[in-house]
Amino acid sequence: MMKKKVTPLLFVFVVTFLTIDGKAIQHERDDEQSANKLIQNNEEFLTTLINYRHRFEHSHNFNALRWVFQQQNNPEELYCKMCHVLLPVIRLLIETNQTKFIETVALQVCYDFKILLDVCRGSVLEYQDVIIQVISLTDYNDKALCSLALHCDRETDYPALNWTIPIPGSKPSPSPPKPPSPKSPTLEILHLADIHVDFQYKPGSNADCLEPMCCRKGTPLPGRPPAGFWGTSGHCDLPYWTAQTILNYAANTEKIDFIYYTGDTPPHDVWNQSRAGQLYSINTINHLLAKTFPDKMIYSTIGNHEAAPCNLFPTPNIRSDNISWLYQSLADSWINTLGLPISTRETILRGGFYTTIVRPGLRIISLNTNYYASDNYWLFINATDPLNQLEWLIQWLQYAETHAEKVHIIAHHSPRTCLAAFGWNFNRIINRFENTISGQFYGHTHRDEFNIFYDEHDRQRPISIAYLAPSLTTAVSLNPGYRIYTMDGEYSSSSYWILDHRTVIMNLTATNFYNRTVMQNEYSVRDAYQMDNLFPVDWDNFIKRLEMDIDGPLMGTVYKHYTKSYADGSHCDHVCRRALICTFKTIREGDTSACDSIPPFT
Repeated sequence: MMKKKVTPLLFVFVVTFLTIDGKAIQHERDDEQSANKLIQNNEEFLTTLINYRHRFEHSHNFNALRWVFQQQNNPEELYCKMCHVLLPVIRLLIETNQTKFIETVALQVCYDFKILLDVCRGSVLEYQDVIIQVISLTDYNDKALCSLALHCDRETDYPALNWTIPIPGSKPSPSPPKPPSPKSPTLEILHLADIHVDFQYKPGSNADCLEPMCCRKGTPLPGRPPAGFWGTSGHCDLPYWTAQTILNYAANTEKIDFIYYTGDTPPHDVWNQSRAGQLYSINTINHLLAKTFPDKMIYSTIGNHEAAPCNLFPTPNIRSDNISWLYQSLADSWINTLGLPISTRETILRGGFYTTIVRPGLRIISLNTNYYASDNYWLFINATDPLNQLEWLIQWLQYAETHAEKVHIIAHHSPRTCLAAFGWNFNRIINRFENTISGQFYGHTHRDEFNIFYDEHDRQRPISIAYLAPSLTTAVSLNPGYRIYTMDGEYSSSSYWILDHRTVIMNLTATNFYNRTVMQNEYSVRDAYQMDNLFPVDWDNFIKRLEMDIDGPLMGTVYKHYTKSYADGSHCDHVCRRALICTFKTIREGDTSACDSIPPFT
């Protein structure tokens, strides 16, 4: 997790070495005469900043940062302290119209301190314009902005981030799903998530590098294994040929009626990406999917890694930047290559979301939840329901309810990984339309997970299940995998609920050792967890069983599947297991109530 956070924030960190103590900055800002003198000469200004380095290194802030860094057990605290020290300097540069020095100084630090030069330099060039603009336009002060961007404080403490979407109409009486007749038809769904193909993957290269992403260059250190031909379980993404092989295996082996792909196609080299590179990844993989599954409908969502820069989805109030280049390409690819109906184009162009009919009585709604993710820094200018997407969602759910349709929701980010306001509003929407929504499908975490939604008023009554599918990529320390759902099928009274699911993985160790594809059925959920059905009440009963025996073998099996059999239950102690159960029960940021009932100790 640490490497994941470092890359987008490297731009912030590298400048830190040339910044001054926060108190000294404030003193300079208060002294108008000093400030005016400071900007009279560009060379003097740069020299002054560099000379502040000595002063900064002897400040209390720097000593505190050094101590935190040495402990290496709380990186979030390190990030927040750095941000609190640095942000006033950036504001000073912006206010004095000296932003060119931010790039100059940052790039110089990359060279002087040899801070992963390619990554450091790329991060500066990739993210600086957005960061400068967000700092310039946001209404948040320095402390608030650092706290929100780096998760130092609770989002619910900030009124501007707390918004509510009105939900019209009265809720019908709950009608929980019931098991279908044994002779009822079924449908099979292939769920692909987080493919993350690395077109620069190089077998035999260094698989344990210092950069956030490896398996591309260099030679391995003595005693360290090289990047495997078929992939590497570490900080490496998937080779193209491995993705191709796994998809061919699914096409030739599985009975598939249609496919959900919940996004994230490009690799994790977020410091070295471009619009052209993102579009190449998207179009190449979409053509591979269409070629591999020529007679299957593929319903896609957009992942946070599709954007360039990664994670950043400008909202409509941002006039200096837009993301229409991505939506235009996705509309063309999803419609012309993957087969979506032309009626989806309008909203794809508007924001990368759409709805269409999958089967008679089954509607799919594909959301762009990247607009609500905490790493989308544009939200710190205005976070209130970007593009009115939730309002649009409610309108279609109301339409589906009126016309007796069932709805599957697919998206990349699950509500749990989004800003608190989205999670709380989304939970209200799920509650209101619990009779209509028969499935939720997400990705992003790369792990095999699920989330239980509970009634807003009766917290003991489960109402919906969200499935977070395992990734196709190996990052980080995982076997590649995909998911097959068996669903109540196409007939007049179908519930279209998931009846069972099965996870298939590539045994990467065996595949590299024998140099042949070794695929295996990792588990079938009803058999592995001894569940009668996969309705909300069944998942709630399953959670209760785990809570009663946190250190038992069943929870160990859950953790094994969580890692796609890369690790077993012995790698997850009591604290780890309790946290995992808490994750399964948490569907909105800032809500700790779901975890209160979990026994804290053995």
